Amino acid sequence: MPRPSAVVFDVGNVLYAWNPRVLYERLIPEDRALDAFLRDIVSLDWHFQHDAGRPFAETSAELIAAHPHHADNILRWGSHFSDSITGMMPGMSALVDDLDAAGVPLYAITNFSGEFWAPFREREAKMFDRFRGIVVSGDEKLLKPEPEIYRLALSRFGLEAANAVFVDDRADNVAGAEAVGMKGLLFTDADTLRGDLREIGILA
Repeated sequence: MPRPSAVVFDVGNVLYAWNPRVLYERLIPEDRALDAFLRDIVSLDWHFQHDAGRPFAETSAELIAAHPHHADNILRWGSHFSDSITGMMPGMSALVDDLDAAGVPLYAITNFSGEFWAPFREREAKMFDRFRGIVVSGDEKLLKPEPEIYRLALSRFGLEAANAVFVDDRADNVAGAEAVGMKGLLFTDADTLRGDLREIGILA
């Protein structure tokens, strides 16, 4: 069986820390009110629609119709989304540098709104210019852990599944990659991932 030679990363909370709470901490200073707003208004289920390809203009209009007194804060999700991505996960910049320096092909599959991805990708061009391909769920209207998004990515990247290691912080997404024949690694931190990649033989 071939040894994996390419690494396919998730983006949110693997390469970059994502926390929508930071968008609203100054605007909703009381913790319980902020918790309720994030849970009941701009919930992860609501945001998942953007990752699936729905335009923010549609989802925000629906949410504002249901919660008009939160209109300004709902619109802030769209206008300031990149601010919720607060920097690279600890140790990941150095790990990507080392993989790139070693000539390891780098790719990504991310559940991410296409319209939010474009400005973020531009902001982080120094990082992502080193990636040979990136599949964005919102552009494809396919989501992890659906098998179709992994198969699309492998085809587009020109990779055989057995030659690719997929790294994600969600166990269901890792299982989805493994179901199509990729080697899956559950991300916890950069040091553990570095050790896993050494064990596989991708890093010396």
